[in-house]
Amino acid sequence: KKDEVIVISAHFDHIGVNHEGEGDKINNGADDDGSGTVSVLQLAKAFAQAKKEGHGPRRSILFMTVTGEEEGLFGSQYYVEHPVYPLANTVADLNIDMVGRKDPEHNGKPDYVYVIGSDKLSSELHEINERNNKTYTQLEFDYTYNDENHPTNLYKRSDHWNFAKNNVPIVFYFDGIHEDYHKVSDEVSKIDFDLLAKRDKAVFFTAWELANREKRIAVDKK
Repeated sequence: KKDEVIVISAHFDHIGVNHEGEGDKINNGADDDGSGTVSVLQLAKAFAQAKKEGHGPRRSILFMTVTGEEEGLFGSQYYVEHPVYPLANTVADLNIDMVGRKDPEHNGKPDYVYVIGSDKLSSELHEINERNNKTYTQLEFDYTYNDENHPTNLYKRSDHWNFAKNNVPIVFYFDGIHEDYHKVSDEVSKIDFDLLAKRDKAVFFTAWELANREKRIAVDKK
């Protein structure tokens, strides 16, 4: 199964420097998408540790951080045009873009993550993601942004979209639109690291099953 691959992705670019105004002009992008970038690194570390302990995955896993997302999903577009493994052999993309914060809708509420796209191409992927969360992480999965008619159109606004439009099943993990989105105030001091770790575990368990199950998930929707 080593010729089949699961992609775990995030983007490491942000919006750069503000050229107008006074004070802090550096947009650090701690949540967008520093949180996803460190998540990819941490997940790579976890799978490497499992392999060292004799539990290497049956399928290959590509831990990928891309650039150019903010300008138009350019890094992931380049990847799907020049893939390491053929897209026909790509089982799924698990895309992590902003997972370190809570949005105003969830302040004071149970730990959650927005899940986008899991049911669009593969009913098995959706079921695996749901079941593993119920078994291991017990996050509230919020599907608000999964609606294709939602005005934010988030299904098409992060790097997973370049995989999805090539018929590769995806899950997009997201924490919502908070008050520091695309502002200089998106700082590391505001990251909830316990919640970040819990969300990463949800990604891990889904990735683990995708990488180790007997049959690759079916693409059964268009």
